[in-house]
Amino acid sequence: MDLTIAAVYTICDDLLISLGHQTHPQAQMTDAEVMTTAIIAAQYFGGNHQKACSVLKTTGYIPNMLGHSRYNRRLHRIPHLFQILFEYFAQISKSNNPNGIYAIDTYPVAVCDNIRISRCRLYQGEEWRGKIASKRRHFYGLKVHLMVTESGQIVEVFFTPGKWNDVKGMRYFPYDLAQGSAVFADKAYCNYGIEDALKEAGIDFRPLRPKNAKRQFPPWEVYLQHFHRKRVEVTNSLIAQLLPKSIHAVTATGFELKLFLFIIATNIKQLYGDR
Repeated sequence: MDLTIAAVYTICDDLLISLGHQTHPQAQMTDAEVMTTAIIAAQYFGGNHQKACSVLKTTGYIPNMLGHSRYNRRLHRIPHLFQILFEYFAQISKSNNPNGIYAIDTYPVAVCDNIRISRCRLYQGEEWRGKIASKRRHFYGLKVHLMVTESGQIVEVFFTPGKWNDVKGMRYFPYDLAQGSAVFADKAYCNYGIEDALKEAGIDFRPLRPKNAKRQFPPWEVYLQHFHRKRVEVTNSLIAQLLPKSIHAVTATGFELKLFLFIIATNIKQLYGDR
């Protein structure tokens, strides 16, 4: 954990310096320290910021740690910095992906148990009720749409209501990829119109085909599709390892921020491991 804390702080601090970002001179903690605490909380403490603050203060990493309430207010002022940090990691991952192979998938995150849906305050309405086809059960919350590289690094991510199907979410990927890139997906992403549009943009979209699909791939290519799709499933499992049984949040914005921090922590875990 020690090396990871040092690496995360160094990355955050260097990034803010390169952006010309300056913390208020009267602030007790720098924004780099606030970011480091949030990411370490996601990676090692199940998103529990209060516990992360206590550990980082008592171990001497951040001796001028704010109280829990003041820390949360500081954290909610800088969500844009986490987006910049994610994009920084994404650009590095794309440059280290010479084969241009990517995979997309969704990961469901429940905001509460199904029995508590009627009392849920973060999200309300049927659009948040989704279905996990592989488990034959419903959930109430968000769908995380992911695009990962051949090595499993997450390069594109966004959240949608749980009811959205994969094809609808497929339209919202930015596909900020180099020409000649190949994107693999499962059968739920079979849409000829989007596939043809991406082909015109120089991106080869290769979803698995249902048995009744008109455009079928040869057997050797089907094997490659199954092979490359495993990488995004591994990344989903890494996210699941970090997520607690339930994410504690008072507002929907706070819930989504914590979820995004788990995404960033997953990328960092793949880069540095648990050191």
